[in-house]
Amino acid sequence: MKTIKGPAIFLAQFLGENPPFDNLEAICRWAKSIGFEGVQIPTWNPHYFDLQKAAESKTYADEIKGLVESQGLQITELSTHLQGQLVAVNPAYDQLFDGFAPEKYHNNPKARTEWAVQQLKYAAKASEHLGLNAHATFSGALLWQTVYPWPQRPAGLVEAGFQELANRWLPILNAFEDSGVDVCYEIHPGEDLHDGISYEMFLEKVNNHARACLLYDPSHFVLQCLDYLSYIDHYHERIRMFHVKDAEFNPTGKQGVYGGYQSWVNRAGRFRSLGDGQVDFKAIFSKLTAYNFDGWAVMEWECALKHPEDGAVEGAAFIKDHIIRVTEKAFDDFAASGIDTGLNKKVLGLD
Repeated sequence: MKTIKGPAIFLAQFLGENPPFDNLEAICRWAKSIGFEGVQIPTWNPHYFDLQKAAESKTYADEIKGLVESQGLQITELSTHLQGQLVAVNPAYDQLFDGFAPEKYHNNPKARTEWAVQQLKYAAKASEHLGLNAHATFSGALLWQTVYPWPQRPAGLVEAGFQELANRWLPILNAFEDSGVDVCYEIHPGEDLHDGISYEMFLEKVNNHARACLLYDPSHFVLQCLDYLSYIDHYHERIRMFHVKDAEFNPTGKQGVYGGYQSWVNRAGRFRSLGDGQVDFKAIFSKLTAYNFDGWAVMEWECALKHPEDGAVEGAAFIKDHIIRVTEKAFDDFAASGIDTGLNKKVLGLD
């Protein structure tokens, strides 16, 4: 067994215009000061991290790595959640998702998709230059608007959608294979890869590609009423990343999983700061440790109630307290009698 690394923090929700959140060096200094050991870096804001430059220049990548390490931190992974979303967008969402891409690609879905695919390929090379072995992203979605089958889905629609999704991702997965980096899909409502079954459907279409791996985030499974512990039993061999994020689901006589179009505060299912929700993190850390997960425990903050800076301070301590330093010996070693072949034969009745 191996000890999970951490605590680390996903910086996406903390970037801002005011110090110490306005540049990479300052936000890393802040993260270290409150107890974090690693940072997961989003790649859609070149002010903090220039993805194309990191892909094309090992020197620049080394400079970024050195900057982070100068603050006493490590880079855990890069993230292309927004770009990954744009690899596959149903026309129903075109205008809403245009904001994830540079303005010159707005109202041009084909060009936007090409840009997103190239971004992912840059991410593969940038991760390689940084010495990383896993990368966080979304799958995108062509089918999400049909998730509840009313009106009835036309025959063959789901199969065609997953085949197209696979066709778009296979060249990207191959680029990550060339760079020796796993693509870790965050299984997430709104994506075509939103639970175990949909992930398996995609995996089949990409021929069980070795790089098509998983980012485990139990908060999304709480909101779907999915068994997030047995999920680890099913998919632990593919889990390469871990977002430590809490959530709660409190259905009433008026609303359930779908939330009645309410704000996050007023939904039955909502994200919470670590320790404030319903996720059994003791069981999760135990299972991941037993299955030899040796990646990072990365806090993602998306609480509907608590201030993010308070959530970060509490989150660092929460993760640290949940990481299990693995034992190097069995608890009953004190009673061991050593290897005695003759005794073993007698115990088995073979003497």
